[in-house]
Amino acid sequence: MRGSFTSLKRLLLASLVCLLGAAVLTYAVDPLQLFRPSPQAFYSDDTRVQNAGLIRSQSFDTAFMGTSLAIHFRQSDIDRALGVQSLKLAMTGSNSRQQAFVLDQAIDRGARRVIWAMDDFIFVDAADIEADPYLSVDLYRGTARGIASYLFSAAMAKESLFSLLRSVPPLQQPLARAAPYLPVKFALDDVDDIYALPRDFDIARDYNAGKTLAAFAYITSPVRSRFLGEGYGYEAMVRHFEQDAVGLITRHPDVSFDIYFPPYSILQFVAMRDASPQTLEIVTGLTAHIAERLTKLPNVRLHDFRAIKSVTHDLNNYSDVIHHSPLIDAEVLGWLASGEYRVDPKTPTESLDELKAQVEAYRVPQP
Repeated sequence: MRGSFTSLKRLLLASLVCLLGAAVLTYAVDPLQLFRPSPQAFYSDDTRVQNAGLIRSQSFDTAFMGTSLAIHFRQSDIDRALGVQSLKLAMTGSNSRQQAFVLDQAIDRGARRVIWAMDDFIFVDAADIEADPYLSVDLYRGTARGIASYLFSAAMAKESLFSLLRSVPPLQQPLARAAPYLPVKFALDDVDDIYALPRDFDIARDYNAGKTLAAFAYITSPVRSRFLGEGYGYEAMVRHFEQDAVGLITRHPDVSFDIYFPPYSILQFVAMRDASPQTLEIVTGLTAHIAERLTKLPNVRLHDFRAIKSVTHDLNNYSDVIHHSPLIDAEVLGWLASGEYRVDPKTPTESLDELKAQVEAYRVPQP
């Protein structure tokens, strides 16, 4: 009996030593750079986690936010086009609660300008940020609970060990080549490469009219068209817009906000027109409300890129009905710099009215 008790104590002691050892390793390497910036750090495409470290470790004056429509922008391109020092915080599939929370953290750390790609679907009803299972508010806030979850995470210990091994000169090149095939997340050498497409990416292969029309046919199929309106409810979306977007903006009157409606392909709206007209009515009503509210706020410049016919009607610019190519990323930055498509506060729905007319008149090309 005494032997069993002694074995149990040894097991518990060994477990404690391993746990503390993992915590010390994570603290020393600090893959997220929560405690200290590191010139030898590696980065992850897991943006909901990575952003917590970027906000604490990077120098920036501008925060860039959005969903997957903004995820492939490079910070260097944003900086060059707009004359800023940016931090890209875009998160695929994110909602307005998540985006507003992360932007709040970035503003607290020094962002004086926000560039925000505002998709209508970010305002769908979702969990309150305090109960969000996909975003650790404690990690961002640096609470004791958040720091403990970071230090005592087996996943972070694994990432720390990989980063440590990559710092050994003979192992640097072999592990760099092997990283894409290993079960590790922190494998990017440059913050500019986070969720960015490779510079030699074949744009024509993945962005073309064939893919765009195939996506249109898929989402308008009778067995799937009901999903076009999933999560869309006018009252709930307006409420989240007011709480998350307007709330954030009015809490920070000294921060300037450049907010833009991304240039979806015309087929996004035509799909709603043909297969879910009630959803189109919600979207146009919501964006009219957004335009009227935002253009009244003194620290907001609103830009609407949805009715630029030369872009949105050219289906070769898209990989599906909403995601535009990196070539259009560059156009977006140019439009933001020039203010060419800034919404006039005197006529806040003018571009929306133009879009409505285009949607009504558009005829889908036949294969």
